[in-house]
Parts: sequence; structure tokens; C-alpha cells
Amino acid sequence: MTDYNKQAVSFWFDTLAEKIQPRPILSEDIQVDVAIIGAGFTGLWTAYYLNKQQPDLRIAIIESETAGFGASGRNGGWLMGALAGETKYLAGLPEPERQAAYQLIFSIIDEVKQVLAAENIDCDLHHGGSVYAAARYPEQLAFQQSELKHLYQAGLSEDDYRWLNKAELDATVRMRNGMGAIYTPHCAAINPAKLVRGLAECLERKGVSIYEQSAVTHVGHKQLQTAQGSVRADVIVPATEGFADELMGLKRYVLPIQSLIVATEPLTESKWDEIGLADRPTFSDAGRMATYGQRSADGRIIFGARGGYIFGGKVRHQFALSDPAFREREQILRDLFPSLASVNVTHGWGGTLGMARNFTPFAVFDANTGIASAGGYGGEGVGAANLFGRTLADMILQKETQLTAMPWAFTQATHKSALKRWEPEPCRWLTYQTLLNIFSWEEELYNKGKAPAWLRKSTGAVCDKLALLMA
Repeated sequence: MTDYNKQAVSFWFDTLAEKIQPRPILSEDIQVDVAIIGAGFTGLWTAYYLNKQQPDLRIAIIESETAGFGASGRNGGWLMGALAGETKYLAGLPEPERQAAYQLIFSIIDEVKQVLAAENIDCDLHHGGSVYAAARYPEQLAFQQSELKHLYQAGLSEDDYRWLNKAELDATVRMRNGMGAIYTPHCAAINPAKLVRGLAECLERKGVSIYEQSAVTHVGHKQLQTAQGSVRADVIVPATEGFADELMGLKRYVLPIQSLIVATEPLTESKWDEIGLADRPTFSDAGRMATYGQRSADGRIIFGARGGYIFGGKVRHQFALSDPAFREREQILRDLFPSLASVNVTHGWGGTLGMARNFTPFAVFDANTGIASAGGYGGEGVGAANLFGRTLADMILQKETQLTAMPWAFTQATHKSALKRWEPEPCRWLTYQTLLNIFSWEEELYNKGKAPAWLRKSTGAVCDKLALLMA
């Protein structure tokens, strides 16, 4: 059974062929064209596309820990051709432009595949799509069918999202009381630590400098400072996402949320025959705890769910497996797959992601100050960071492209009116804690199966209203 005395460590880091050795710190004063703060997906992809378009650019990446230390190495490994809030962003576009924008978003997976092939990066990518199931309790069925209707109303088709009936769902993955599901081809499973570390090594081969264990202590006009060095740059890119601070006032727009994940021991073939997932689609159910899972390349189930928020927007990267929050995720996982009742959980870890108000991620560049940034991915940053890294690269190079014309691309002048700020404390903490507690209570109520119909219905209606507070 689970060893709750074990320290929580990201499973993905345990899959790396070699132990992580920090790169040199920034110990001198340097001058470059572009300085990027943070060696996660946003920073690395931005550097990659800047270098690809203009190889003579001098680019330095300044990382406070090691490449992939933050959310980029701690997520569930979903490479999605999707964006949080995409239907809101694209709803106002004329039909031809809206469809073109969707195709741009859907192409994220193929774009990453091309980079992996070109740069010889192996991150266990498997393109099996994603299954958003209605399972466990009947309220999920109505929710998923309503969600599919909403997607079709937004102009999407069965080529992008289609309904699986019970038999089709069972042929794909067998969950307790599986009733049906939305299937989309626009998702792939990856090992995110292998991807982020591979990107960093690729950039070094191309001449991009990466300094690690070099926390930025101050940002001034086209200059940043660390404990032992400094960087002068025409463009500075705070690519900190969930670790957003005051470098560009981004903390007002990005809420740092913790998400927690567990990994089982490798399952036997007989166990996989019971569960399915033969083509390794990522999967979730329609519970309000926002679950997400995948079958890893070595035959484990990786499974996570919505986490917490710390007062004041503090980030968190240290967890103990004895934390009750991990047991809650185990319980949901075993509820989805009862055959896992006796399977050991070997890893439990967490990370901090960035949530934008209204679930609308953004890319911002101010040509006057030379400050550029992107974030607020809402847990969908593995794929979104690639798209937004490309967007930032075009904006920094001051090119007018399809990417820079997208409604998520802002200048400093426009983002102040377009991006919505989060409420001040204690409103943020109180609201999030209230939502999390009520959603947990709703989950327990539905799962008991004994609550009267009127209570289940009224609870769902109240939770629907409360969920709008985050929208």
C-alpha cells in the first residue's frame, strides 16, 4: 500500500536518464539582446522561436532553480491542442477568422512533433487523443452533453469533439458507471520533464546561454539583477507563469493555484485489460474537482485533480506524501477504477500553475519598455506555452503575423483594459476556499447515491452559480 512517510517527488524527474546537475550560476555582468526569466516551457519555447527566426540574437535564460523545476516538470503530461477560455476569446471573431484561430490552436501538437523530430528530443509523446468521461454518478452525463452542445455552438464539429456512447467508452476505457464521453483527437500524452530538459539542452547547442540557481532580485529599465551578476538587455521576458511576481505587475492578473498528482506502481497486463487505455488517451471525468490522468509509457496511471490556493498567492513546491490532499486524489482514482483498490501509489507531488481571471491566458509585449510576458494558462500550459512562445517571439521581433493578430496577443497599452484583475485579499482566498469546500461536498453528496433528487438538483444549481465566480 501507499507509503505515506515518503517525501513527495515528481515522478517525471525519476524517469530522467541522469541526475539533474545545475548549470553554472550568473556570476558576472553580461549584455544580451533578450533576457528571459524562467527556464520553463514559456521561456524555453520563446527562446527557441526567437533563435529559429533570428539565430544571431544573443539570448540568456536566467533560472532561479533548474530548468523545469516549476510547473513545466510537475504537471500531468497533457499536450493539448486547446486553450483555457478559447471560446470566450474567439467568440467575437468572424466565422472564417474563428475557424482559422481554432486550427492554429489545434495545430499545437503537430508543431511540437515537428520540433521533437528536428531536434531529436524524446519525451515519450503518444498522440492518443483525450476522453472526457461521464462516470461514477449520473449528474456527469448531463454536464458532458451540455459541454458538447456548447462546443458545437462555438462552431466546432465532430472532427474535433464527438460523443462516445457507453459501449464506445467502455471499448476505450472502463470506468465505474461509465455512461458516455466526449472524445477529442487534440491531445497527446508526454513526459513533461523529458520535454523541458530536452528543450533546454537543444537551446544550449544553438548558443543560447542558460544560468541556473540565479534568482532575479530586481528588474529595472532594461536591466535585471541577481545575487552575483546582472544582465542588460533590450528585451526582458518574465516567463514565470504561476510564479508570477511584481516584475510586470502580473501578480494582479495571475492567480497561483496548486495542483496535486499521484502515480501508481506499473500495472500488470491483466489489470490493463480490465481498465483499457490501450491507445493511451488522456482522460478525465466531469467532476468539479477537475481531474486529469494518463497511462504513462512505463504502464502507470498518472492522476491529478484541482488543488488549493495559499493566502497571498504564495507558491508551493514542497509536499509530503502524507498530505491528506494526496489521499483525496487516490480516493477519486480508485472510485473511477475500483480494480485499483490494492494497487500501490509510489509518487505524489504538486506544483503551482497560473490562473488568469476569466480563464483567459495572455501574451503581452510593450515595445517601449522592452517587457514581454505570457501566462495564465489555467493548467493547460504544456501546449499553450508553445503557442504563446511563438506569439511572443513574433511580437518581440515586431512582426505582423497570424499569431500577433490573435485576441490573446496584447500590447502594454491594450492589456490594461483587456485583462481583468483578480480581487484583492482576503477576497481571493475566501472565495477559492469556499468553492473548493463546496465542490468537495458536492462530490461526496453525489457519490453517496442516497441523497434525495431535490437535494442533488439544488446542490448542482448552487455549484453552477458559484463556479461563475471564477469565470
